[in-house]
Amino acid sequence: MTIKESELILNPDGSIYHLNLKPENIANTVLLVGDQNRVEKISKHFDDIEFKTQKREFKTHTGTYKGKRITVLSTGIGPDNIDIVMNELDALVNINFKTRQIKENLTKLDVIRIGTSGSLQENIPVDAFVLSTHGLDINGMLHAYQMDHIKNPDIEKAFIQLTNWSPNKATPIVIRGSESLEKKLESNLTHKGLTATAGGFYGPQGRVLRLEIQDPELNTKMDNFNFNGMVISNFEMETSAIYGLSKLLGHNALSLNAIIANRANGTFSKNPLAAIEKLIHYTLNKLVE
Repeated sequence: MTIKESELILNPDGSIYHLNLKPENIANTVLLVGDQNRVEKISKHFDDIEFKTQKREFKTHTGTYKGKRITVLSTGIGPDNIDIVMNELDALVNINFKTRQIKENLTKLDVIRIGTSGSLQENIPVDAFVLSTHGLDINGMLHAYQMDHIKNPDIEKAFIQLTNWSPNKATPIVIRGSESLEKKLESNLTHKGLTATAGGFYGPQGRVLRLEIQDPELNTKMDNFNFNGMVISNFEMETSAIYGLSKLLGHNALSLNAIIANRANGTFSKNPLAAIEKLIHYTLNKLVE
């Protein structure tokens, strides 16, 4: 099947529409960050940088770290941006742009998110690292795709029952992260848990300024969720979308977050930039071990 121009949109120079990238511009290991300013915070550690580009919030550097070729790409905030990033990354390696045909031999990317997040558990302090074994999708974006074969219905059912989840909201989905990347990136420095991914920063994450929210007790319910020892460790806006689309497209994905706030006890990191820098060092060195 030939993919139409309206579906796979290319720029005049042959790069893919939003990311402004050509297939040769990316490595098979991709680090995703939300903040475009964090791209340089990672690439400054590279031995060399072979390629740079930016379009809107999507900024990309590709280079080598201790001999390993790595791409760093900023996604901006939210699952809608992840929908763009993951589909376009996959197209770069698995669609022939000249023929507009899906390639017979598909490439599997390693996609690692290096992010910041707020902890929901008192025992996960600020400045700690959280490795997300699963993503809990409560924003609804993934429902646009055929998801049934990658869901975890037992965990989802337990969460829906505990929270008395509103039928007016998108049904929660739980997706497993990459077990191979988990083994590579885990250590005694990482806390593990289920990472909840919201579609917004304020109401969807239980923050109240002037607007009343649908369920003021949701965060408390999430704090108390426990499925066979699995708890909801943190709350952010990208992980479940990365996990869901990666699994559907056949890529490996894992999310690592520096905890800069603890929602359970109301604390915030005294030096969030230092916490992020430590996570960057940790991730890069784990990838080349």
